[in-house]
Amino acid sequence: MTRPHELTPAESRRAFLATAASATAALMASAGWARDFSDSAAPQRYPDPDIVELDERFKKYKLGNTAIRRIYHSKDMLWAEGPAWNGVGRYLLWSDIPNNVQLRWLEEDGHVSTFRDPAGNSNGNTFDYQGRQISCEHGNRRVVRYEHSGNVTVLADKFEGKVFNAPNDAVVHPEDGAVWFTDPGYGSLMHYEGNKGDLLLKEAVYRLDVRSGKLTKVTDEIFKPNGLCFSPDYKKLYVADTGASHYPDAPKNIKVWDVVDGSRLANGREFASMNLMLNGEQVAGFADGIRCDTDGNIWASAGWVGDGYDGVHVFGVEDGKRIGQIRLPEICSNVCFGGRKRNRLFMTASTSVYAVYVEARGAHIS
Repeated sequence: MTRPHELTPAESRRAFLATAASATAALMASAGWARDFSDSAAPQRYPDPDIVELDERFKKYKLGNTAIRRIYHSKDMLWAEGPAWNGVGRYLLWSDIPNNVQLRWLEEDGHVSTFRDPAGNSNGNTFDYQGRQISCEHGNRRVVRYEHSGNVTVLADKFEGKVFNAPNDAVVHPEDGAVWFTDPGYGSLMHYEGNKGDLLLKEAVYRLDVRSGKLTKVTDEIFKPNGLCFSPDYKKLYVADTGASHYPDAPKNIKVWDVVDGSRLANGREFASMNLMLNGEQVAGFADGIRCDTDGNIWASAGWVGDGYDGVHVFGVEDGKRIGQIRLPEICSNVCFGGRKRNRLFMTASTSVYAVYVEARGAHIS
């Protein structure tokens, strides 16, 4: 009769550690624990497993020898939003809406400081082609421009005599300087991100001719327009719809319109759905902030589902199909391209800001 092998002390210890490691891994998986981005985390082996290729088209944009980095985190930052890149100052600007401040990260040394306090509970930010910052203020229900002198110019705060709901995000057209912005009203639905009050206007997208001051509603054929961006040739406008947060019939998608004569929209339609098969189940979160690369693909922040979904989803220009993902351990609120070559994607995500180099370049200046 063969006796069972008796483990030596060393073998017993190895078996214990292996069992403990397996149990820890299972516990982390069941609890939804995410990747460690802290300074004490182990080095990340290339290629980064959270930069995910879903389609052959994403291969040309995915770099094998780079990793997602968390460039800023604070437990005191409550909801990071509205990243915008300043090419002259070489800094990233973003909003912390509930804390009513704007923050700035310097490319030179990674230093982060308070840029504006208070900031009108600002959400989306961008820059015009004269280098002036434009912000959408939830708290004051308006769109403003910060002049080179330091003065603040109110670009728009009413439509047809009624105050806006709470402007959300803005983009600038290079030819005429017109500011296009969305007004879904989230900042007025709660005191947390602004000042709670009634929404007096149908949620819509607007265009402001800054030369004449003429304000036009370009579409309200959308439930709650959120992030927006132009195609590289400015012949299309993409807008994320987050209306399902309050309207049960609203789709979770990104819409696109044709830009007519540089000032009107036509032929509104779905560009991409936020539905995704994840672990054998169809799930759908929200696209929030969006940006376009020089090839016309859409890079959309995504969240409100969980691990494997939250982060950035990349949609191919040809058919609106999801071609890649950048997975983050937090809900991603917004994105922008920046850096000297506009080939670094910056991502505001809840209480952190992340960045990753890609072989795509942002189509616009911010």
